[in-house]
Amino acid sequence: MAKNNELNFNLPSADNLFSTEEERTEARLEKVVSLNPSEISDFPDHPFKVRMDSAMQEMAESVKQYGVLVPALVRPKQSGGYEMVAGHRRKKAAELANLAEIPCIVRQLTDDEATIIMVDSNLQREQILPSEKAFAYKMKLDAMKRQGQRTDLTSDPVGWKLSGKESASIVGKEGGDSQTQVRRYIRLTNLIPEILELVDNSVLKDPETLQIALRPAVELSYLRKEEQSDLFALMDEMDCTPSHAQAIKMRQMSEAKDGGERLAKDALVSIMKEEKPNQKEQFKIPKEKLSRYFAPGTPAQKIEDTIIKALELYRKRQRSLER
Repeated sequence: MAKNNELNFNLPSADNLFSTEEERTEARLEKVVSLNPSEISDFPDHPFKVRMDSAMQEMAESVKQYGVLVPALVRPKQSGGYEMVAGHRRKKAAELANLAEIPCIVRQLTDDEATIIMVDSNLQREQILPSEKAFAYKMKLDAMKRQGQRTDLTSDPVGWKLSGKESASIVGKEGGDSQTQVRRYIRLTNLIPEILELVDNSVLKDPETLQIALRPAVELSYLRKEEQSDLFALMDEMDCTPSHAQAIKMRQMSEAKDGGERLAKDALVSIMKEEKPNQKEQFKIPKEKLSRYFAPGTPAQKIEDTIIKALELYRKRQRSLER
């Protein structure tokens, strides 16, 4: 007879003993629960800004009237409470509307699974800034590399390794960007914050701010941080940004330096003073000189149109006096 310590019984748990299969299946299903927004912390290093713009005000008004119609997705934290995965803007709108609870789906997710879902769900926004895409794509690509396999929102991992090109292509799929464009955006994470903000300005199209396009910004991302700081100071002083060709030249000169030697400011100034293709001379009037003629908040385009019409009327009057 076998000894008791040699027996290997697979005893069922108490839950299995006293619950039916139907009850156990029900327990595994995801449910929508109501949570207080204060119980939900933001996703760590969340790359997408929750802006207090007109769209957020409209969302807050809608939430105040109808509530949060689409549940947010959260995951439980080991320390207690929950972490937001998808629904940061809904949470903010609920807070603005003073809602005590919002509907949430609670799902057990690993860090990498949560990162991929967080990025893909936010890429559906109407306006996404280059800085947001840059850090979001990098986070998703790093998560996929750690997994070493393809993962999406609906299917289980498929057990094969992906090449760098395949990964970049999958990363940009939700945002509608090619693998080349994904790599360009990720390069932007190497820019100092001041220059990265200028790239965002090119999308926001505020005429009062300095702006730089994506392609020259990518080239500038290869400059050392100290060189980027020097360049930003020059851009601010000269009130202009380098063209794509000028940015390429700066990168080439920086990479040609031996032993990490810093690119001289004089070299940056010399490149910045080179005439850009199709460069047009601009005439600028200080904003404070125009402020007494226009109401606060008047769009720059409307100011420009009004000045042009005024000059046309002035020219007609002058011509009539000369006759």
